[in-house]
Amino acid sequence: MAKSTSEALEGTLPGEGMLFMVPTPIGNLEDITLRALNTLKTCDLILAEDTRHSGILLKHYGIQKPLLSYHKFNESARQEQILGRLAEGQQLALISDAGTPGISDPGERIVREVIHHGYTVQALPGASAGISALCASGLPTSEFHFLGFLDRKSARRRRKLEACLELPGTLVLYESPHRMEKLLEELHDLMPKRVVVIARELTKKFEQWTRGRAEDLFARRESIRIKGEFVVLIGPDGFDPFSDMPTQ
Repeated sequence: MAKSTSEALEGTLPGEGMLFMVPTPIGNLEDITLRALNTLKTCDLILAEDTRHSGILLKHYGIQKPLLSYHKFNESARQEQILGRLAEGQQLALISDAGTPGISDPGERIVREVIHHGYTVQALPGASAGISALCASGLPTSEFHFLGFLDRKSARRRRKLEACLELPGTLVLYESPHRMEKLLEELHDLMPKRVVVIARELTKKFEQWTRGRAEDLFARRESIRIKGEFVVLIGPDGFDPFSDMPTQ
């Protein structure tokens, strides 16, 4: 049976630090686990992508712990400081602005270093926009490929999408609002008959789902609200569960 966070902390040896990867809500503040809250309450330090943003969540749950910024611009600079704290036997919790740290968010690099130096990493289950969108998409879930954020440069984005044309299963990617229209154009050009599902602002007040073939979504792109955070899912070639039902 898996240990609780308190048991895991009690089971560590003197001087044995641990890094906890703690998922946070992607929108609705209630989407956080009891274990995540307990970890944040009992750890020695919280590594946060944006300390001001994370401070809102911690205040909501009455958690008062030291915060240290950890983001893509200071990963290298923070590394020795984090390893030093682990060497002192401290228990550190890493959180991102939303969702699971290390998944299209800071975390991958420090996890490698922590493991390399012999310390323990524990990943807590929790919110992930990609998985939440996939579950409710209506597209195949038995095999999927997560692409994260595509490159900002058009040529590289296009090459990446072209390379994925032969992949089986569902493609899952994230996109920012100011590149959504460009993505719809690229999908229209490369895979016009593929079924595309767009999930916007998941778990938030204005959550919105849009479904249809890539060519249809491009044609009615002006009706799609380009604001907020997007998960885009692309069905495999030949898969069309919406052929006999109206698109949304």
